[in-house]
Amino acid sequence: MKIIVDADACPVKKEIIRVAGKHGLEVVMVCDTAHVISDGYSKVITVDKGSDSADFKIINISTPGDIVVTGDYGVAAMALSKGARAIGNSGTIYTKFNIDSFLTQRHISWESRKRGGKYTTFKKRKPEEGTTFHDSLVRLIESG
Repeated sequence: MKIIVDADACPVKKEIIRVAGKHGLEVVMVCDTAHVISDGYSKVITVDKGSDSADFKIINISTPGDIVVTGDYGVAAMALSKGARAIGNSGTIYTKFNIDSFLTQRHISWESRKRGGKYTTFKKRKPEEGTTFHDSLVRLIESG
């Protein structure tokens, strides 16, 4: 089992390294050429800056049992289809039982924006989201 991180805009990279280190797990950070990551622990894979290039790399290297950390519902869905597990940056654990509702929500938002509707900006992270993420990641790791 390894932890694969959609690292371009991931706000919990340090927490992932901390938890992975305690559990002796490999971490792979995937980012595009617009980002530089060097944490001294994880393996970093840099891909060309292109539409979904990091997403496709994440899916290509994921295997059953891996944990994929991503804020992208599409990446989460593809990871689940490969037998990997997926968790969002706020600690939401994506499963075969809830991923469809997240994808539907994303589609409805896209349709609204396409018709000129308002879109929401990302809200500032709350301190409790870090705790939720930590607890969810540990639960995923320990459930094997």
